[in-house]
Amino acid sequence: MTQEEVRQVVVDIIADIAPDEDLKNLKDDIALREQLELDSMDFLDIVMELRKKYKIEVPPEDYPKLATLGSCVQYLSPKLVN
Repeated sequence: MTQEEVRQVVVDIIADIAPDEDLKNLKDDIALREQLELDSMDFLDIVMELRKKYKIEVPPEDYPKLATLGSCVQYLSPKLVN
């Protein structure tokens, strides 16, 4: 997958978890929890969706690597290779 496709995967998962959020203007370098009304359970839902849909295991020590949209793309890109 390209980085843009990985970005869209993350945005789609967030859209499923937080359907009322406006995701059009997400910034890559600002924490997702600062930009959106996400709590810790929402974050865990994102991790669970990655596991369910894409078979990606994210260990708890890597959770900080998913803090921003940009860091999500960077972390997930090698794991979402076709």
